[in-house]
Amino acid sequence: MSLRAVSLVVVLAMACGGERMKVKKGEPQTAREKMLAEQKSNPDKDDSGAGKKWNGWRYQGERKECFFLVGRRCYKTENAACQAAHCKAPTRCTTEGAGPATMKCEKK
Repeated sequence: MSLRAVSLVVVLAMACGGERMKVKKGEPQTAREKMLAEQKSNPDKDDSGAGKKWNGWRYQGERKECFFLVGRRCYKTENAACQAAHCKAPTRCTTEGAGPATMKCEKK
C-alpha cells in the first residue's frame, strides 16, 4: 500500500469515527423538540395564527360585485352606495380608497 492510500484511510477513519454530539439528559435532541420546548416556555409569543378568528368574507353582499362600501354592505355602483349612505342636504357623497372604495358623506 502506498503512503497516500494509508493516509487516506486514516483521514476517512477519523472523519467517520469522530466524537458524537453529547446532549445533556432532559434537553431536546431534535429541532422539533426544541421548538416545542421554547413554545412551552413562552406561551404568549404565538406566531401560528391560532386564536384568530378569520370568518372569511368580511362584508355583506356579493364578493364579485363589491366595488363600494357603506358600513359593511357592498354595492356594485357608486349611485347605489350613495343612496344607501343617506347623505343629507349640506353634505355630498365621496369615495375614499379602492378595492372596495368606502362611501362617506362630506360637506361641500
